[in-house]
Amino acid sequence: MSETWIILGATSTMARVFARKMAERGDSVLLAGRKMDELKALAQDCNLRGAPMSETIAFDARKPETFAPVIKRAVKEDGAISAAVFVGSMPEQSKIDADPSLVDGTVTDSFTGPARFLQMLAPEMEVRECGMVVGISSVAGDRGRLGNYVYGAAKAGFSTYLSGLRNRLGRRGVHVLTVKPGPVDTAMTYGMGKMPFMTSAEAAMDDVVKAMNKKRNVLYTRGIWRIVMTVIKLVPEPIFKKTSI
Repeated sequence: MSETWIILGATSTMARVFARKMAERGDSVLLAGRKMDELKALAQDCNLRGAPMSETIAFDARKPETFAPVIKRAVKEDGAISAAVFVGSMPEQSKIDADPSLVDGTVTDSFTGPARFLQMLAPEMEVRECGMVVGISSVAGDRGRLGNYVYGAAKAGFSTYLSGLRNRLGRRGVHVLTVKPGPVDTAMTYGMGKMPFMTSAEAAMDDVVKAMNKKRNVLYTRGIWRIVMTVIKLVPEPIFKKTSI
């Protein structure tokens, strides 16, 4: 069966790697984002790698009017329609503390915008009874921490949303994979210095493809983050609130 991937936030480092991998396995890609020149270059790359269809389309998580055109274009394709969500923003917590208005954009980019898009797409996926959703969340959503609790709260919401969506769509043959990366060497983490267990976008997407093939529900990448976050979640709150994690 042919498969078309809607890739939201397609110019992000991880999304670029993911798009190339989907193209190499013969899937079509609809590259959605804001940086049209970069998207066009990526589309040409995906065509050369074997994508039967590789097109670009404008998408902005803060502009709901851009959502429907993406879905309208995707449903013209036969076969399975899948979606990979790489949208998100992570301002420094200190900047959010200084300007609380940044909360709105962070939550929209990292949770409510993608969730609203997937709600619009879900009925079409249910009708076709096939396809997959890959949602990039974060280990930051597993517990509120001093350094990034607004971003973490947004990703916690997105993870919970994906869990519910998995429960809904799984009844109609559509699988939902929640991906929880730790630090990945991307533009988002640039300037933060070396962080524990940081991985590359290529390695993270290799993990994602393996998890897709096995129809895993939740993936931590690198795998050690499942252990790390389990320990962090078990720390009693009176002790945890005194830490600087």
